[in-house]
Amino acid sequence: MAKPPPPKPPKTQRPPPGLPDRDTLIKYLRTAGEQDKGDIARAFGLKGEGRRALRDMLRKLEDEGALGKRGRKGFAEAGALPPVGVADVVERDPDGDLYVRLVKAGEDAPLARLAPARGEAVIGAPGMGDRVLVHFDRLETGEYEARLIKKLGQSAHRILGVIRKSNREVRVEPVDRKSKESLVLSFADGEKLKDGDLVLATVGAQAQRYGPKHGKLVERVGREDEPRAASLIAIHSHGIPTGFSPEAEAEAEAAQPPTLQGREDLRDLPFITIDPADARDHDDAVFAHPDPEAKNVGGWIVWVAIADVAAYVRPGTALDIVARDKSNSVYFPDRVEAMLPEVLSNGLCSLREGENRATMAVRMVFNKDGRKVSHRFVRGLMRSAAKLSYEQAQMAIDGNPDDKTGTIVEGILRPLWAAYHCMLKGRLSRSPLGIESDERRVIISAEGEVASITKRASLEAHRLIEEMMVQANVCAAETLEQKKTPLIYRIHDTPSPEKMMALTDFLATLEIPWAKGEAPRTDRFNKLLVETREGPHADIVNEVVLRTQMQAQYNPDNIGHFGLNLQRYAHFTSPIRRYADLVVHRGLIRALGLGTDGLTDQDVKQMKDTAERITFAERRAMAAERDATDRYVAAFLADQVGSDFHGRITGVTRFGLFIRLTDTGADGLIPVSSLGDEFFVHDDRTHALVGERTGARWPLGMPVEVRLREATPVTGGLLFSMLSEPMPADPNAPRLRLGIRRKMDPGRGGPKRGGTPKGVRKGKRR
Repeated sequence: MAKPPPPKPPKTQRPPPGLPDRDTLIKYLRTAGEQDKGDIARAFGLKGEGRRALRDMLRKLEDEGALGKRGRKGFAEAGALPPVGVADVVERDPDGDLYVRLVKAGEDAPLARLAPARGEAVIGAPGMGDRVLVHFDRLETGEYEARLIKKLGQSAHRILGVIRKSNREVRVEPVDRKSKESLVLSFADGEKLKDGDLVLATVGAQAQRYGPKHGKLVERVGREDEPRAASLIAIHSHGIPTGFSPEAEAEAEAAQPPTLQGREDLRDLPFITIDPADARDHDDAVFAHPDPEAKNVGGWIVWVAIADVAAYVRPGTALDIVARDKSNSVYFPDRVEAMLPEVLSNGLCSLREGENRATMAVRMVFNKDGRKVSHRFVRGLMRSAAKLSYEQAQMAIDGNPDDKTGTIVEGILRPLWAAYHCMLKGRLSRSPLGIESDERRVIISAEGEVASITKRASLEAHRLIEEMMVQANVCAAETLEQKKTPLIYRIHDTPSPEKMMALTDFLATLEIPWAKGEAPRTDRFNKLLVETREGPHADIVNEVVLRTQMQAQYNPDNIGHFGLNLQRYAHFTSPIRRYADLVVHRGLIRALGLGTDGLTDQDVKQMKDTAERITFAERRAMAAERDATDRYVAAFLADQVGSDFHGRITGVTRFGLFIRLTDTGADGLIPVSSLGDEFFVHDDRTHALVGERTGARWPLGMPVEVRLREATPVTGGLLFSMLSEPMPADPNAPRLRLGIRRKMDPGRGGPKRGGTPKGVRKGKRR
């Protein structure tokens, strides 16, 4: 027997015709949501005098506070929000929760807390200043909660810019290179400011239809000519949380030095810290010695001691709330926006030389082939025997010790290096991804000026510490898995099929074989990099392989780490500067019964949200650090406009070439319009701009000589002109597809634009 058709939903009843009374109108708007005057009039069947009476009623109810404006013509019940709307992220409370405001709302519209969206892609995680599409839900308390539907981009709600004053107006020019729109401030606001001031401004509610928008001053944040303006701009433009609540500061000040209670005494082990020369916080210390066990001849025992931050930052405290909100420390050339107050980050938590410090340590045993055979975690008390820089340690092991390292070369440093060379065998057999990349180091003088820009040296000391930290992180993930304790993994997905297909097509243009559909493997990538390292295509292949990789992220669901070629991996070694590591520490404390300050049920419940939050914060920090560095570099080169430099093409787009200078690592643009008279087409298959007439090419990775035309410190923008000649046409390259352009270009025989449409006669108008 066939099922009867489902009953049809009842039709929405139209309100009774005629001018409504006050309660009827409010009830209608409560049900219908935001409506403009025309919609309301049509709903009640009003015309002529009825519409005029409705207009007066709406004005009166608005004055009484019963209705609120939504945009230029819309009305809604006061304090009400639509089911779905576009909103700006405008506030962050002390707990780290974000609040949004409806874009076209009046003063009556409330803020809504942005609830975490389950299953939300990490890349879409919103932050301060973002514009989002949200679904509004009214709670039983009467308050509103917003759930993210889509991140729309950077909000126009707040603009960070520089004041430019003239006799006619006061403008705010944005510091963001991507933004072209400036604001005009009132003269009342302008009187408080000077030309060159850095300010935060909002777009005014009465924005003009034509011409620049009117803005309202929020606050003055500094001067564009201040030595440390670059980091200040980066902090404000990316919404980096700064400072600490009074409660968090008080908790940090009340912290006491550690004791042996509940800890194993590790002070007899000669741990040392090896860090950058300018480092102030020391997360990790290392020590190694040969394994005395007869069954492990040639094996090594490696100790990695990590600052026990969990002992001072307890779940649910003010310190924990601010640390979770910040998620990580942000490092600029001239300052650090730390995750924890200085009394902890540079004090009680930092593994200072000669001072007792609480530690979470791991003892790892490796066999002669560099394979880890066992490990155990210890919550202990340690004392660092020496604080060394990477350069100090490397010089000492190379035979040039100083007064400090001379006494520990044989007893501490050489065993460390011997253990590393043993571990290196295991690393080579694992074959993690071996992409090379240069890192810029901006040196700031005592006056806050850029003293120099250099490439960061890559030393064996760096690789030693890196490998020991990697193995400690693996131990943390393995232990938590074995104990079935939830954790936040550091995951790195394999390259997508689309990216692998693009790589295959590109390598084919260089006549380098790579099978289509071949599964991505780190050893295969490494073989490619080794085979091309000494050839003319080394830089471009390295760059393209790097672009093929996915971004790493934090996630409670494990998919492994492709780049390191590890099945499980979790960050454990930097809890002073990363909240992810602190969560892993708490997990180990809970899993191993090492104290009462471990992972809580609440931590477990919100682990997905925490992973998304810290992934977003990491990417935000990377963007802010990169922007600040770009601005410092632009300031450094501002006096060298007109000078010539050697560089390399590191980016090819349809609008121009991105150039990286050899000496400083500075990045800038050459517009395609300045490359000569020829029309250049972007060939994404070969990663090159190709001349339409001659076939001359500007390929990715090509070394070039350029001239600096423009340097703008406030935006970090560099503009170059090309001095080198392009590479000649590649006879083996496929012909460019030019048909579309010729069809659209009237000068090349295609149909002419404009004119009288077909079927329309010309003649006099009557």
